[in-house]
Amino acid sequence: MYQAVLSLHIIFIVTWFAGLFYIVRLFVYQQEAVLKSEDEQKVLIPQYQLMSKRLWYGITWPSFVLTAILGPTLLYLRPGLLELPYMHIKLAFVFGLFIYHFICHSFFLKLQGGKTTKSGNFFRIWNEVATLFLVAIVFLIVMKSQVNWIYGTLGFIAFGMVLMIAIKVYKSLRNKSN
Repeated sequence: MYQAVLSLHIIFIVTWFAGLFYIVRLFVYQQEAVLKSEDEQKVLIPQYQLMSKRLWYGITWPSFVLTAILGPTLLYLRPGLLELPYMHIKLAFVFGLFIYHFICHSFFLKLQGGKTTKSGNFFRIWNEVATLFLVAIVFLIVMKSQVNWIYGTLGFIAFGMVLMIAIKVYKSLRNKSN
């Protein structure tokens, strides 16, 4: 039973992340469509809103819900996992990912109503946050050793900070060349 639940959990994690990555990319496109001509906006914005709605409610939310059900089911089937130190850190990252999901939902609702003040560049950076969660969680699960996951987690936090700095430097250089 555990292996079947684990398989389903992994499948819905993958589809949930796919939805999170793509929804934020659609946010980028929708925000950049606001900068286009009025005729282009009339076509692009409703199309991006429709695509976002179908993705968000048809794939991302159901995958989130099933992941949120199957994860605790795995812990119920193997309660000893909660005694492992790496699992506490992993669950903290998962909690952070849940918060990320709900913030994305807030952005989704604002964009559906045409009421966001965020830029396409903001959403590009926001998209990378999900990447950091994914990498940190996968490394924690695969490298269960206390030393490895500590260094891995710290390394990915540092990587995230370097990534954000690089994005800001790139944006600054791009703005200077315009």
